[in-house]
Amino acid sequence: MASHEQGVGEKPGRGVLVQEDDLRGRLPVLREIHQVRQVDGESRRRWFSSVDMDLTVWLDAGGVIEGFELCYDKGKAERALRWKRDSGFLHERVDDGEGRPGRFKGTPILLPDGVFNAKKISRRFLENSPDIDRSLADFIYRKILEYPA
Repeated sequence: MASHEQGVGEKPGRGVLVQEDDLRGRLPVLREIHQVRQVDGESRRRWFSSVDMDLTVWLDAGGVIEGFELCYDKGKAERALRWKRDSGFLHERVDDGEGRPGRFKGTPILLPDGVFNAKKISRRFLENSPDIDRSLADFIYRKILEYPA
């Protein structure tokens, strides 16, 4: 999961990192993870997760979307599409820190990536988002399709 900053906790601002066991039994569609750690001074965030995708959405104080990160192909060749209202799009691949023979696993990092298939990923997002409120899912879907070809 590229968006490693998310966590769960009892109160906003007092989160703990999500344990993998907390996400067992997930269905193949995006489900909202409640009690996401909120960081003082940062935008409010919502987190949705499925077997194949993670979606993090940042909202301003009025509930307007400031940005999102959609991670897809989790567990395979994970990629992340990021959009911010003030800076636009980034498409990155996740280097999971594996594949370093004789060394401990490294920290996952995001690296620039090439071609992004907006039609394919937008279709997969729609298939994975039936339980996300329609206005949010529609916004993310439209933004994915706006990715510059």
